[in-house]
Amino acid sequence: MSNLRFPENFLWGAATAAYQIEGAARDDGRGPSIWDTFSRTPGKVHQGHTGDVACDHYHRYADDVALMAELGLRAYRFSVAWPRIQPDGTGAVNPRGLDFYDRLVDALLDRGIDPIVTLYHWDLPQALGDRGGWTNRETAEHFATYATAVHARLGDRVGTWTTLNEPWCSAYLGYGNGVHAPGEQDPAAAFTAVHHLLLGHGLAARALRAAGAETIGITLNPADVRPADPASAADAAAVRLVDGLHNRIFLDPLLAGGYPEDVLEHVGGFVEPAFVRDGDEKLIAAPIDLLGINYYQPTYVAGRPGGAGGGGAYPGTEGAVEFLPPVGPLTDMGWMIEPAGLTRLLERIATDYPGVPLLITENGAAFPDKPGVDGPGGAGGVMDTDRIAYLDGHLRAAHEAIARGVDLRGYLVWSLLDNFEWAEGYRKRFGIVHVDYLTQRRTPKASARWYQEVISRNGL
Repeated sequence: MSNLRFPENFLWGAATAAYQIEGAARDDGRGPSIWDTFSRTPGKVHQGHTGDVACDHYHRYADDVALMAELGLRAYRFSVAWPRIQPDGTGAVNPRGLDFYDRLVDALLDRGIDPIVTLYHWDLPQALGDRGGWTNRETAEHFATYATAVHARLGDRVGTWTTLNEPWCSAYLGYGNGVHAPGEQDPAAAFTAVHHLLLGHGLAARALRAAGAETIGITLNPADVRPADPASAADAAAVRLVDGLHNRIFLDPLLAGGYPEDVLEHVGGFVEPAFVRDGDEKLIAAPIDLLGINYYQPTYVAGRPGGAGGGGAYPGTEGAVEFLPPVGPLTDMGWMIEPAGLTRLLERIATDYPGVPLLITENGAAFPDKPGVDGPGGAGGVMDTDRIAYLDGHLRAAHEAIARGVDLRGYLVWSLLDNFEWAEGYRKRFGIVHVDYLTQRRTPKASARWYQEVISRNGL
């Protein structure tokens, strides 16, 4: 394949999330989160795994930052754990929690790495969860207060702030089908959570702007929804429905001024949308400077009477939509590998919602990595050629989007480290760095060295 070069100042980095890597679940005044509770609930997480220790990044951050610098990362996207800052989700700020992120940001800047802060990556304080979590409007208001507190400590050194990570997952997987914390299965709760998450974003974005934040955004996981048969009207209708539930319900209020009418009509079949108050859509549409895009696989659907639908993750698709099973090759998560879907998705968003720069905030793959004897990094190294092929294909797809005029500013690989993969526990490895969970030894995989070379030459 031909060599490709990315634009000058293209941002290369990696991403992680607090509950997945930090550990130190009870250290320095941290309160419990809904994921602490969920992971301790029998049957919710693979083999009862928890994030209590995870990658112990809380204590090993300095070594991890040194590793980032060795790999040449220009940016590191991490999330702040709300329960570290406000153990009960409200009230007094815990200075020891902020101290950790203070140290982390300083360590990154000392190594020339740009910190990108995500304020919410799913670890809601349990005390707020007990009061309804994101189904309670007050949670959105508390989120803005928390965002202000974090910015007050870090805002002099952090330029880029993202409010939420993948609110689709928080709402539909947390309240719709229950595979994520808090584990509810209620379509009405899921749709209510969608709105309050977006409201929380809007309130936080305004608070951050007032406090002087330079670059403000949100990270979504939009789906590239495709028809099984491009010539089928029924399949086109299925695409429209699924696209509304996954994409437009977030993108339209954020970037087009309000919820789509067809989506509101669909939501009305489950809950009276009285939770959308006058003025809410204006708050949600607070101007942003950057839209984060997480992409892993496309979604193929067909319009079929009696179709199984998407369950609680896509309320109301039962009996009308069939989600087609992925076809190989697949990742260890069983996800379809189709880089062209990333090009289509980026181009679609740039066309339908012009004017907002895009950043790939997550892209990567889990594979059944097994340390070898003579792999990269010496004993215990991982020759993960499948991951290299995946990343290479998706970077070429990103470059194609840029060639088609998409304003794409950078790429952050998911993930820097193998980590706690939510309901999958520790059995799925996304990292470009192998973590031995017994010894906490870090070993860069072949993909890490490959990515290091990509960064050094700004291309493929």
